[in-house]
Amino acid sequence: MRILLTADAELPVPPRFYGGIERVIASLIGEFRKLGHKVGLVAHRDSTAVVDEFFPWPGATSTGSVDSIRNAFALRSAVRRFRPDVVHSFSRLLWLLPLRFRFSISDFGFPLIMSYQREPSGRTVMWSRRLHGHRLRFTGCSDYIARKGRERGGGDWSAIPNFIDPQKFQFVPEVAEDAPLVFLSRLEAIKGCHTAIKIAKATGRRLLIAGNRVESGSAKGYWEREIASHLDRDGIEYVGAVNDEQKNALLGAAAAMVVPIEWDEPFGIVFAEALACGTPVISCARGAVPEIVEPGIHGFLIRSVEEGIEAVERLPGISRMECRNRAEERFTLQKVADSYLELYQSCQ
Repeated sequence: MRILLTADAELPVPPRFYGGIERVIASLIGEFRKLGHKVGLVAHRDSTAVVDEFFPWPGATSTGSVDSIRNAFALRSAVRRFRPDVVHSFSRLLWLLPLRFRFSISDFGFPLIMSYQREPSGRTVMWSRRLHGHRLRFTGCSDYIARKGRERGGGDWSAIPNFIDPQKFQFVPEVAEDAPLVFLSRLEAIKGCHTAIKIAKATGRRLLIAGNRVESGSAKGYWEREIASHLDRDGIEYVGAVNDEQKNALLGAAAAMVVPIEWDEPFGIVFAEALACGTPVISCARGAVPEIVEPGIHGFLIRSVEEGIEAVERLPGISRMECRNRAEERFTLQKVADSYLELYQSCQ
């Protein structure tokens, strides 16, 4: 099968630091090619994933109108050159618009798969479904996202989770009694770092904060207001953005990963990564998190700082092996790649 994958324009595939979905795409490419499929990729020009054919986006953003037009027609050009059996987009639904029209009188249309990593816009989904008809299928990275898609725009939705490679994460069966807590995510209010700081201080635990600082949009000023004044005091430390090797070491040595989100998380790859290291997760029951973390078995889902304090105190009762088993049973590359291939075949 000839599979053409697309990623958003902002980050290369795979990414150097943060960029969960770009890492997912890179792994899918490797698995598909290992199984004998031909894979093309349309992505950021600095992408280094090994593919059969690579097509860089001409536009550097996924939101600008000029870049969107350029990228939409660049995708059409890539399709003409690669001649795929299926186009699977992890980028923008709008960029599929030029593919609405046939390339020749003999072209009856290859299937289009649109994968959502965030809540979809009902209007966009509805109009695209009408334009492309049954040729267009949707996937959500969780049951939560697929359900929102059906409610808002309709269409044929499948829930296919994101995944990790557990073999890339070292399982740590035991940690020291004074092992730190870890916050690992983007540093903006919706990820809840300020709450993690309060929990760590109240329990007397060290907290290592890792992730990309965000200084735009609603996150502007968050670092100075909620984080900076706490650093290098009371065991609160910022370690910066981390690469894969650093992330592995950081999560493996942690008593728990504490990311008390304040939004409906579409999936949250980092939660599965923590479980792969055997590290329990303390978060909130929003979005897809309950699909990843079963309370009392793989961590705790909290509603307040007080519940977070209680969760930290109950960490010795969590089996790190059960956390690892969860990652291996639910969120592996092989399981997810097979699900996508079954979907491709069903669209033929």
